[in-house]
Amino acid sequence: MLKRSSIFVLMALSLALAGACGQEAPSGGQGSGGGETAGGETTGGTTGETTAAEPFRAEEGALVIYSGREEGLVGPLIEQFEEETGIDAQVRYGDTAELAATISEEGENSPADVFFAQDPGALGAIADAGALKELPQETLDRVPEAYRSPEGQWVGTSGRARVVAYNTEALQEDELPPSIFDFTDPEWSGRIGWAPTNASFQAFVTALRVSEGEDRAREWLEGIQANDPIVYPDNSTTLDAVASGEVEVGFINHYYLYRALAEQGEDFGARNYILQNGDPGALVLVAGAGILNTADNPEEAQRFVDYLLADQAQQFFADETFEYPMVEGIQTPRGSFRSAR
Repeated sequence: MLKRSSIFVLMALSLALAGACGQEAPSGGQGSGGGETAGGETTGGTTGETTAAEPFRAEEGALVIYSGREEGLVGPLIEQFEEETGIDAQVRYGDTAELAATISEEGENSPADVFFAQDPGALGAIADAGALKELPQETLDRVPEAYRSPEGQWVGTSGRARVVAYNTEALQEDELPPSIFDFTDPEWSGRIGWAPTNASFQAFVTALRVSEGEDRAREWLEGIQANDPIVYPDNSTTLDAVASGEVEVGFINHYYLYRALAEQGEDFGARNYILQNGDPGALVLVAGAGILNTADNPEEAQRFVDYLLADQAQQFFADETFEYPMVEGIQTPRGSFRSAR
């Protein structure tokens, strides 16, 4: 596992380092298809009550949630919260970084009560700006220290791990190297797929810079680029390319495989390889939530954050999105992922 400090700076990525370098995916092939949000989730055509680029007018007295998580993923969970609590929740969906910037621009006039973010970097940014309140200790104690704010201003709600997906016909797991750095070896030339403009990949690069240093991160990126990787727009198309044999390995988030297995069955031609011994290639990225200092509905906001950490919601993340639950005692689909602890 990476040292904890790396988790809190994921927003500060230099695109010049990541760059869309490498070969483009063949036109019309596995590399084409739907895009993803900046948070790394598939867009799927759904829209929220409003987006970050549109005016937002919440009903008076409603709990206002700014959500960087896609409506298709968390909308059903928020509806469950409304049904069980009787609280009216008005949600503004959008890109996590864009919503963080909106909160900063709105300042004391922000209508948001809760920021439900795709990554901790955005939460850290607005916390550093003094926009988030400290959460109760009993809320914080639901989540391991590595997955919450050191100052107690936000908590992780679910996690996603970086993995190396591999084609099961071309490779066996014991043929894969022990470290993400080993994929710069020339023997991997032409065999790698990646999505360098994807936000979760960029978060990984930021963590790499923090844990290993700028020079080491640049060396890795240049080494991968020298191996002529094929560029894909997102995790989904990267995984599809691996499964079809277009490439032999791809750098993705873990849960894309388990969605594919659920939809296409065990014959799907790819599996996840999880790097061990604290290798940065196995970074766990967390989504999380915090309450704004200016919240008009702080009690309802606290109930929502606590709801996200309740067993029912944590089971939802495990079963429906195939993400890591952040609290103990949650059953996960067999073989889908290791403990996030």
